[in-house]
Amino acid sequence: MVFLAITPAGLADVLRTAKADEAIWCGSDAIAEADYEALDRPNVSRFIYELGDRELIPDAIGTIEEHHPGQTVWVEACGAVANDCSEKDVFPVRLRR
Repeated sequence: MVFLAITPAGLADVLRTAKADEAIWCGSDAIAEADYEALDRPNVSRFIYELGDRELIPDAIGTIEEHHPGQTVWVEACGAVANDCSEKDVFPVRLRR
C-alpha cells in the first residue's frame, strides 16, 4: 500500500500509522526540506512541489504509479475547496498496471 499525504497533519497521521515497509509520498508543503532530510524513514518520498492545489493531485498519483505500479494508493482528502482541511478524509485509488 502507498500513502499520499497532502497536509502536515495528514503526514503526521500516516507516519504514526503506516507500517515501516509501506511507501509514503507527500508534497513540499507537508514537510520542510530540512525535516524531510532528518526523517529516519527511507520509504518517504517528497515531491519538490506543493500539493495544496488539488489540480496537481492527478499528476502526483501518476508519478506514484510509475514507482509503484498496480498498488493501491490512499490519498488524504480535504474539503472540496483547495486548502480547506477542516474536514479531512482518506480515499483509496487503485492504480492500473
